[in-house]
This record gives sequence, C-alpha cells and structure tokens, in this order.
Amino acid sequence: MPRIIAFGDSIMRGIVLDKSQNSTKPRYTQLDESFVSICSAQLGCEIKNYGSFGNTTLRAFNNLNRYKSEIEHSEYAIMEFGGNDCDHHWAAIADDPSAEHYPFISIPQYAEQFEKLIKSVQQLGAKPILLSLPPIIADAYFNSFTKDMSHTQRDNVLQWLNGCLENITQWHDMYNLALFKLASDMRVKIIDITTPFWVKRDYRSLFCSDGIHPNASGHKLIAETICRHADMLEAI
Repeated sequence: MPRIIAFGDSIMRGIVLDKSQNSTKPRYTQLDESFVSICSAQLGCEIKNYGSFGNTTLRAFNNLNRYKSEIEHSEYAIMEFGGNDCDHHWAAIADDPSAEHYPFISIPQYAEQFEKLIKSVQQLGAKPILLSLPPIIADAYFNSFTKDMSHTQRDNVLQWLNGCLENITQWHDMYNLALFKLASDMRVKIIDITTPFWVKRDYRSLFCSDGIHPNASGHKLIAETICRHADMLEAI
C-alpha cells in the first residue's frame, strides 16, 4: 500500500460549520467522514492528514519542517492551499475602504511559495499531487464575514468590491488559475476538484452556509473525484 501524507487548510482537514451550536459566531467541527478519510478507506491505505485551520503556503513550511521525517517515508504528498492565501483583512476594509488593501498572500507570492513547497517535498523523496480549489459562493461568504458588521461597514466592504460580490469569486479563481499554471510549468500532477462542483446545478447545496467550506456531501464529491484518479498513484 502506498504511504501518503496530506497538507492543506481547513478543507483538507475536513472542517465544517457546526449546526448544533446556537451562537452568533460561527463554530466549526471536524467531519468524521472527510474526503481524506473516505479516500483512505476506499483506496485501502492510510493517509496522514496534517491539514490545519487557516493554513497558507507560508505557514505550510512549518509543517514541512515538523514532519520532514514522515515526508521522507511517504511515497506521495497531497497538497491543497489557496483559500486562505487569497483572503483579505475584511475588518480593515470595512473600516477604511479607500485605503490600499492586499490579500494575505499575493498571487506572485502564492505561486513562488507553492513552488518551493513542491520542490521541498520532491527533495525529501515524496511525489507531490496538488488539489485545485473548490469554488467559493460569493454572496454566502460575504454574508458570513459581514454578519457582525454594522450597516456602514457592510456598505464599505461592498463599496471596495465596486458593488459586485462576484469580484470575490473572480479573485479566488485567479489563484486557482495560478495553481493550474504552476502544476503545468512544473509538470506536477493536479487533480481538478473544482469542475465537479461547477457542473452541479445545485452546487450551492454542497457547501456550508459560510460559502467556503464544503459540507459532508461536498466532501463525498471530492473523495469520488480523487478516487477516480487513483491510477495516478501508480503512474507518477
């Protein structure tokens, strides 16, 4: 059986909104049947999952150093990053929409750091497999992160977005395009988990109400997509 290690953010970890919590602030919990655990069962191999909430390509280097020995003893390293890299400091934007605001990690930095991550994994002897980004539901995400903002703050964020929530989607998609380009340039395998969502007319039903975390059904779809590419593990 192949030895597989996985790094990524909360989506890789299997984090979803906890509907059982009666709180004004979103509470999260971890799925027992995340896409990683489903893939592990269906592929018949252990996948050590080191995805973590809020993880970015910059923070991921700490994971590599911490789990260097495990990477060396793994045949494959699955990596999923970008959702947090492309995010913004929305509270700062709400307070001053006329100022210059930047994402947590810029697109050039994202590509550069991801390239370093890939090379580091390869140098440690593991074969990288990238996952593209799931879609983002712009209006649901906007409603989620502005939930506790005043009307003025919400209007300020909307002003900064030029009155178009789809600018959130567009920005997110640019990171996805950068990821596909990076995989092509480095000749690294990438599994497209974006398209399987887009082809579903009811794709919104596959996400939590925050618009960014796939729910249990979304994780099942990701697992099905990855397992259809199981031959990739033998082909690399």
